[in-house]
Amino acid sequence: MARPGAACPPPARRLLAAARALLFWALVYGYCGLCACIAGLRLLWSIGRRPGETFRRAVRENPPACLNDPSLGTHCYVRIKDSGLRFHYVAAGERGKPLMLLLHGFPEFWYSWRHQLREFKSEYRVVALDLRGYGETDAPSHKENYKLDCLITDIKDILESLGYNKCVLIGHDWGGMIAWLVAICYPEMVTKLIVVNFPHPSVFTEYILRHPSQLIKSAYYFFFQMPWFPEFMFTVNDFKVLKSLFTSQATGIGRKGCRLTAEDIEAYLYVFSQPGALTGPINHYRNIFSCLPLQHHEVTMPTLLLWGERDAFMDVDMAEITRIYVKNHFRLTILSEASHWLQQDQPDIVNKLIWTFLKEETRKRE
Repeated sequence: MARPGAACPPPARRLLAAARALLFWALVYGYCGLCACIAGLRLLWSIGRRPGETFRRAVRENPPACLNDPSLGTHCYVRIKDSGLRFHYVAAGERGKPLMLLLHGFPEFWYSWRHQLREFKSEYRVVALDLRGYGETDAPSHKENYKLDCLITDIKDILESLGYNKCVLIGHDWGGMIAWLVAICYPEMVTKLIVVNFPHPSVFTEYILRHPSQLIKSAYYFFFQMPWFPEFMFTVNDFKVLKSLFTSQATGIGRKGCRLTAEDIEAYLYVFSQPGALTGPINHYRNIFSCLPLQHHEVTMPTLLLWGERDAFMDVDMAEITRIYVKNHFRLTILSEASHWLQQDQPDIVNKLIWTFLKEETRKRE
């Protein structure tokens, strides 16, 4: 008979691991089913109230003028040799200057960094990327092509294809997740890390399992595990969900923020209304539960974490917990009136905070 406190024998450990895995996947797919039911009820409610409006979609053949604004930079493409994928990006600032690489979130694309493209081009070669599957970047059809390993390797390959071996890396939301992982896996490539409204991935995975509030806020992670239905729900009522994310009182930019113009909104609608344009972005989430938790955690370069306290999708408590994983200078700034869309919501403040962080001398923490 095993003594109290003694380690479990190998068969018991395997059984415990299997039970935990079963419980985990039961949670994932159970919550996925619940979210799908809620979405289905909303769809039926919309059909019952306005059947004609529910399936109406405007035809958007031509991009709005803001997407070709020369003050934002030059549209460029790079094809990665190993993957064969062609990536689209917008670049501002002279070639040869230090590289600042910008990674957008969901549902966004390079244009979410328009304020930063204008701001930092004086001292940096600023590159705002369309991530794999987004916008004009190639979108592989299989969800297996969107595993985190592929997304991390994309950034390394793009950096090298642009002729650089290091950069200032900035990521927002899902792009923040990728930025954290690039910094962990390829620390020699990141001189400074700046993340907007996304905690260290280990903090996120541990926190979501212990806090129902975050589980509810992250419901879309689970809903996106379903095939085709999430994409369809985005198209209902001419992409009403997409518009609401940026403009509604619950999730959008507040009255004190720099609200998106009608043309800005139309830019998002144009990009995501193209045939198949939503599948690639949502495929990013369809591998997430098989890729976490991480094996390696530590971030070794100076790190700035910016956070909008009114973020409807991320509990602010995760921001402070992130500190324990950064083994270097770490600065956290929480903006009380700002939303999840921080770099668009408060661009002047965000830009000022980034400049301060970039110019200050930092030393590795003891």
